[in-house]
Amino acid sequence: MLGDKKVSYSAMQSTGTLTLGNYLGALDNWLKMQEEYECFYAIADLHSLTIRQNPAELRKRARDLYTLYVAAGLDPEKNCIYFQSHVSAHAELAWILDCFTYMGELNRMTQFKDKAAKHSDNINAGLFTYPSLMAADILLYQADVVPVGADQKQHLELTRDIANRFNAIYGDVFTVPEAFIGKSTAKIMSLQDPTRKMSKSDENPNSVILLMDDTDTIIRKFKRAVTDSEMEITYSDKKPGIQNLINIYSCITGKTIQEVEREFDGKGYGEFKMAVGEAVADRLKPLQDRFYALQKDKAYLNSVIKENDEKAAYFANKTLRKVQKKVGLTEKIR
Repeated sequence: MLGDKKVSYSAMQSTGTLTLGNYLGALDNWLKMQEEYECFYAIADLHSLTIRQNPAELRKRARDLYTLYVAAGLDPEKNCIYFQSHVSAHAELAWILDCFTYMGELNRMTQFKDKAAKHSDNINAGLFTYPSLMAADILLYQADVVPVGADQKQHLELTRDIANRFNAIYGDVFTVPEAFIGKSTAKIMSLQDPTRKMSKSDENPNSVILLMDDTDTIIRKFKRAVTDSEMEITYSDKKPGIQNLINIYSCITGKTIQEVEREFDGKGYGEFKMAVGEAVADRLKPLQDRFYALQKDKAYLNSVIKENDEKAAYFANKTLRKVQKKVGLTEKIR
C-alpha cells in the first residue's frame, strides 16, 4: 500500500493492435480505478518475446500501446505507466521466483498448453516460465489487487502460491494480491463467430473491431456481423450473434439489456447493426483523435515515459533489494 491507497497492477502485451474487447473489458475498467487506487500500468514487452517478433514492429507497437493508454484517459501524472523492459528488476526477480516455482505448477498452466499447441515450432523456456515473470511483475509493486480476466486467473493463483511460499520461508516480504472483480462487463465476442472471444490475433479482419479502425471500417464490419435467420432483437443464448451486438451496444451506451431490447423492439437487424456501429465509432473517435495528437507530441510522451520509468524502478528496486537480502545475495556496495 502506497500512502492511504491500495495498489493495483495491470499490464498488456505489446503484440498486435488493441480491440474493442480489450477496451471494454480492460482499459475502460482501469479508468474507473485510477482515483481509488495507486495504479501501475505496464507495457508487457518482455512477455511478448515468447513469440518471435519483428524488432521494429515490436518497438512501434509498444510505443503505440503506451500512447493508447494515455489517449484512453489513463493519467500519467496520477498513475505509473511504464515499459516493463525499462525496469530490470522484473527480469531479476523473475529468476529468483523461478527458484521458488515448481515444474508441476508450470505444467498445469492451461495458457502454456494452448500457446505451445499454436506455436509448436517454438516451445521455448520463456513460454514455460511466463507465469514466474508475471508473478514478478505483480509482486515487485506489492500489489493489493490485480484486475484479471478469466484467462489470467490461473496465473494469479500461482502468483499467490509463490508469494505465500516465499513469505512462509522468509517472513512477510510480499503482499499477497487479490483478484479485482470490477463492474461486470460482458465478454465481447467475434463478429464472425460469436461463440469465440474477439481476438487481435484473429485471421479474419471482419471478426474484430480494432481501436484505430476508422468510422467507415467499423460500420462495414458491423454490417457484416453474423446474426441469425430470425429478425427479433432479443437477448438469448440461442442467438449468440445478436446477444453479442446487444452486449456491445449496452457497454458503449450504458443502457441495460432491457433498455436496448425496448429501443429496438420491432426494428430489423440492419437498422440495429448500423446503430451499434455508429455508437462504437462515436465512442472511439475522441480516443483516436487524442492518439494522433499525442503521437505528434514526442517531447511530451518522452518526458512522461522517462518520469514514469523512474518511478516504477524506484518502487521495484525497493522490493528487489529486500528479496535479494532475504535469500542471501551479497549486497551491492553503493
